[in-house]
Amino acid sequence: MSPGTHGFDDVPQGSGGVPRRFDDALEAIGTTDDEHTTCRELVAFLFRTLCDAAAVDLTVEGRVRRVAAAGATDLLRPPAAGVPASVRAVDEGHPLRSWALRPGAAPVHGLSVALSRQGTSYGTLVAVRGGAPFTDRDAAAVHFAARVAAVHIRHARRLAATESVALNLQRALVADPGRPHPNLLIAGRYLPMGSSALVGGDWFETVRLHFGRTLLVVGDVMGHGLEAAVDMNAYRSTLREIASTDLAPHRVLRQLDALVSEDDARRPATCLLVRVDPARRTAVYAAAGHLPPAVFAADGTGRLLDVPVGPPLGTGFGGYESAVHPLGEEETLLLYTDGLVERRGEDIDTSLARLTALRVPVGASPAETADAVVEGLDALHAEDDVAVLAARIRARPAHP
Repeated sequence: MSPGTHGFDDVPQGSGGVPRRFDDALEAIGTTDDEHTTCRELVAFLFRTLCDAAAVDLTVEGRVRRVAAAGATDLLRPPAAGVPASVRAVDEGHPLRSWALRPGAAPVHGLSVALSRQGTSYGTLVAVRGGAPFTDRDAAAVHFAARVAAVHIRHARRLAATESVALNLQRALVADPGRPHPNLLIAGRYLPMGSSALVGGDWFETVRLHFGRTLLVVGDVMGHGLEAAVDMNAYRSTLREIASTDLAPHRVLRQLDALVSEDDARRPATCLLVRVDPARRTAVYAAAGHLPPAVFAADGTGRLLDVPVGPPLGTGFGGYESAVHPLGEEETLLLYTDGLVERRGEDIDTSLARLTALRVPVGASPAETADAVVEGLDALHAEDDVAVLAARIRARPAHP
């Protein structure tokens, strides 16, 4: 039987006395959070079950665009001027229009209904078929499928709006990581995971301290979405306040962990602190559940630094320690979140070895080093959000 001969009269009953194909519509439409996929599933379902062709026109930012079509699309012609289009009152407040065209001797029957939910119309669904007109049961099925799709489109747009808020918040925060002392060059990169994924709580930060020192921070709040971005902002603000007292990095982590653990709603986070002292050409490191920093030498080779790692922030366990390592003027320090290196199903030692195996350009600036690492590890296609902070002591001018 061709799609155009399908109908919903006398079909088997599903759960609760609902026609089986109504149940099928619930399963076939809205399998993802992508509105275009939902529209393609909608027209494919109707083409399989009761029409010769179907299409969806969505309204986006005031413009109407056809985003999905199935079947004999040459039949998808609206009624010309003068062709009557009646209204079938299938559901209160959601009229469904029907019409009949007669190209030659073969009649073509059409139905159209708005994809609307709670007073908002997202677009229009059109279904056509040749031969017998649509029955009332067919019209009800078209309307039911349209309502199912509208629910999923509304959900997809609300989810996209939430993602946009979280992404804009995070980008705004990460884009302004504070002002390091002029004796330190820094460069940061933030890459969200894909265009449709929820953003996470990755961030980096710099805090000016006394005596020309700067505290570098990279952190990662557990989870994704607006809640993670909000928690990230809270961590960042609290850390700034604690760090301004000029405590040692491990003591900053202790205080931050104690404060955060008192709030049951706050998500745990990993964090790496590095206090750089350009005058002494040293850096003090402390980590809370975070991956070790890397240092790239002037010749472009990289190595990992041995830094004592305490538990993630928010656990209340404390136990943080510091370590001191020299940092030369020609060396670039690299802090990063786990999305840069970790790959699903891979041992973390293998992931870190890939980082240190990179060779950045000889004499590369912090910005060039960050870009080389992002490109070399294909961070644009990472499985998680990525934050990178590169820093180098500014070379002192040579005295005559």
